[in-house]
Amino acid sequence: MTRHIEIIEPGPLTLVEDLGRVGHLAVGVGRAGAADVGSYRLGGRLVGNVDGAAALEVTFGGLRLRAHGEVVVCLTGAPSPADVDGRVQAHATPFTLRDGQVLSLRMPLSGLRTYVTFRGGLAVPTVLGSASTDTMSGLGPEPVRAGQVFGIGQRTEGLPHVDHAAVAPPPSGTVELAVLPGPRRDWFAEPERLAQAEWIVSGRSDRKGLRLDGEPIERHTEWRDIELPSEGMVRGAIQVPPSGLPVLFLNDHPVTGGYPVIGVVRSAHVDRAAQLQPGQPVRFRWESLHPHRAFPS
Repeated sequence: MTRHIEIIEPGPLTLVEDLGRVGHLAVGVGRAGAADVGSYRLGGRLVGNVDGAAALEVTFGGLRLRAHGEVVVCLTGAPSPADVDGRVQAHATPFTLRDGQVLSLRMPLSGLRTYVTFRGGLAVPTVLGSASTDTMSGLGPEPVRAGQVFGIGQRTEGLPHVDHAAVAPPPSGTVELAVLPGPRRDWFAEPERLAQAEWIVSGRSDRKGLRLDGEPIERHTEWRDIELPSEGMVRGAIQVPPSGLPVLFLNDHPVTGGYPVIGVVRSAHVDRAAQLQPGQPVRFRWESLHPHRAFPS
């Protein structure tokens, strides 16, 4: 193998991700892909990759890897303190890992997922057009483990021409997410409560869904004991199970669900949701499907 990286420590969870398997929901295959799409794409642009090249998604830091051959790298998403052989490395700034050098990431102060992008992408076999790990179905590569080796691909277009991207880090306090009314909003006695309450991200959250703790949302008496046939689900859908505690679906969500969807978070704000840490407060803001029509609070 020519240029490659060797994983020394994967941290709590490191996965190979790209833009995912878009367009296969009808046959029961979920999207997967980078949970924070904006940060993943930024990393690719900064190193001059073709859109969709495979990168590493590192949850809560802890990754250590060694370069074999010279590799251009960039870190985006959650700003994990990083160093190369003990020398501090800036975030959202392309840099070169030389042969034998070790890149180390520590736990981010804000945000949850850091993207480690390599110029040329990772050379990983694809399944249904994607190299992404899907933790729901098991498609794609297994979670990254110590001792694993990844070749560096050649999926580039042009040379990097930006030294640094001045992007704000994910916030560490309360985060507000814009939500559109869902198809089963009328199943709830007071659906507006979704946006009136402050919710706390549960430690049981994962790439399938962001589980929220707080005061449960009750169903309308008319629908309290009614079973809902399974319906198709999308990234950003907020499903409310019998517990009354919302679950916001992320990239590895089930393709169908049998609980009513009270709302759907706008796509750009799902990226924000993917960076929320357990214990972090979150609020919702209702938006109308029709921009010039006020939505009842």
